[in-house]
Formats: sequence, C-alpha cells, structure tokens
Amino acid sequence: MVKRDFWINKIERLWKNRSVIWLSGVRRVGKTCLCRSLENIEYFDCELPSTRRIMESPEMFLKSAIGKRIVIDEIHRLSNPSELLKISADHFPALRIIATGSSTLSASAKFKDTLTGRKESLLLTPLLCSEPDFFKNFNLEDRMLKGGLPQYFLQDSAGSASFQEWLDSYWAKDIQELFRLEKRHAFMKLLELVFLNSGGMFEATRYAKPCEISRPTVGTYLDVLETTSLVHIIRPFNTKRKSEIVSAPKVYAFDTGFVCFNKGIESIRRDDYGLLWEHLVLNEIIGRLQTKKVYYWRDKQGHEIDFILRASENAPLAVECKWSAEDASPSNLIIFRKLYPEGKNFIVGRDIIRPYTRDSKGILITYTNLEGLIRELEVSGRFL
Repeated sequence: MVKRDFWINKIERLWKNRSVIWLSGVRRVGKTCLCRSLENIEYFDCELPSTRRIMESPEMFLKSAIGKRIVIDEIHRLSNPSELLKISADHFPALRIIATGSSTLSASAKFKDTLTGRKESLLLTPLLCSEPDFFKNFNLEDRMLKGGLPQYFLQDSAGSASFQEWLDSYWAKDIQELFRLEKRHAFMKLLELVFLNSGGMFEATRYAKPCEISRPTVGTYLDVLETTSLVHIIRPFNTKRKSEIVSAPKVYAFDTGFVCFNKGIESIRRDDYGLLWEHLVLNEIIGRLQTKKVYYWRDKQGHEIDFILRASENAPLAVECKWSAEDASPSNLIIFRKLYPEGKNFIVGRDIIRPYTRDSKGILITYTNLEGLIRELEVSGRFL
C-alpha cells in the first residue's frame, strides 16, 4: 500500500478544526485505502448488514466509540446517516469520524441535514502529480493515459474493459442508488459526449438531440455529473463587458484516463499533450487547494485564458497551461491585462525546471512548473 502523506496530513489538520470529516470522491479514487492507512483507526463498512445493525441506535454506537478514531465507509447506506454525524458532532466532540461517499452530502435524500458548521469536507481527487511515491516506476505520460484512479494507474495497462466496467458500476451504484434516473442510454450518452468534448465550451442544445432528451434534462444530468464529481464545471470570469463571454461554461472530465478512453487514444500524440496537461493542472489546483472556484476567460474574438482564480475582487490571477514553455505565447495574457491590469500572471509548463519572470509589453509573467504554481497560489489564500 502506498502511503499518501499529502492526504493523511490534510485529514489530521482538518480533525484539529472539527470532529467530523466528510470525505468524498469518485468510485475507486482510493477513499477506503486512504482511510485504512490512518493510524489508530477503526473501520466500519456500511455495505455490510451487520455494520448497519450496529448503528441502528446512533447514540449507543457513539458511546461505544468514545475517544476513538473511526471510519464510516459508504455511510449513505444507513437509514438516517446525517443523524449519526450530527449527534457525534454535538455530543461526542472527542470522537473523530471520517464518513465517506461518492458525492456531496446533499445528493442523497437520506441526508436530511447537510451538517453546515459541524463538519469539514475533503474531496479526494485522482492522483496528484505531487504524490511522488506513485511515480517511482511511471511517468507523466502514464498518468495522462491511464488516469489517476490508483488501481488503474498501477496496472501495466488499464485497458478499455476497466474503464467500461467502472462506468457500468457508476451507473448501477452511484446514479441508481442516489438519483434513480430511468433513462440509462440518454444519461450515459451525455456522459460519453461530455468526456469526448472535455475542456470545451458547453452548450446544452448541442447535446439534447443526440441524447434524445430535452434541453432542461441535459442541464439536470449535468448537475448530477457535477454532484458526483465526474465533471468540473468552469464558468466564465467576466464583468459583463460586451466583448466577453459571460454565460457559457467549460466542462472538464474528472480524469485524463477517461478522456483518453472516450477519445480512443491508445498512445499519446503530440496534439494530445496540451489538453491533457490542462486537465492535470486543474486536478492539481482542485486537489491541493481544495477549491472549485476556478474560472476561465474568453472574449468574442476567441482570445482565452485557461484558468482564472480570484484571491480578491480586483486582482484576478491568470494561469495559462503549456506542455512546452517553448510554445508559450503571452499574447492572450497581454490582452486580458488591458481589461484587468491588476493580478499575477502564470504560464505553467511541464518542462520548466526553475521558475523565472519575464516582462512582456509591461506585463510581468511568471513561467513556472506545476509545483511552483501551487506554491504561488497557496500564498494567495482563499479564493472567491
């Protein structure tokens, strides 16, 4: 078992703030293995009927666990999971609990209380590029092609059968149990098309006809995909200028392995690197900073900035992703800064060893690697 120090340290820090942690993440992203790797932990799997019987009386169960650190895996299978967590937070503050699930608390009707103010939330993302123990025998291209689900990444070859089996399991266990959607073909067709166009602008009307559903249903299904963390919806940054895109979001698949699977990529070609690198940068931002407050910028002439983060209202941070720094042009950053003069500018490249700064027409741009970018963003604090 690979010890995931970054995530373990996150959990320990969160436990200092609150006694209950909600750990979410897609199926097979490694939630169970991560929890089992914690020190002095007692593990309960709610998929087992015997475990559910033990927790039929939340108060009695919690009294038996006073002073312990426990994991309650797949807690949504309990009849009233929020009751147990609420009682623990309010009446057993010395107890430390991690509850896991594939989606947000509000996704399941069983959660009558989302525990606002009583819990810390942690989203476990696919493998971070900054988890070195996973990359001892693999490289970044492996991470792009196989994706970041640990089980698939560590295999010699994940194979299309693995990805298809995962999608079947996602429909059967996550969608049917939490949402009970009826139109499997339509939903899975939308998922396929979204993954196929991952990183592109999303227009619901384009998907309605091939999926044989209405435009509002496309929006409903997209909400489900976002709730279960299968997509990241990146909305446009703007101040409602006539020249800016103000409403159309961009949608990114949660993992490069599924992008490659849906695009039929069996070996990465030169033209694939840029888009896949964008996905890895986004995954690192979301995972390391635990924020989904990421935007993009685009004007009606087609000039675009990959990611915008706001540490303050008046100084947006601009991030351009380039697989090779040699291909990096500052032109879009220069155009963006004519509208928004304040804020830091970054070009993040895979081949940059040591960060450096250049002046391009009066605009200071930091060229950095992924680790350097995250360090800079961490200094910026919370994002708006």
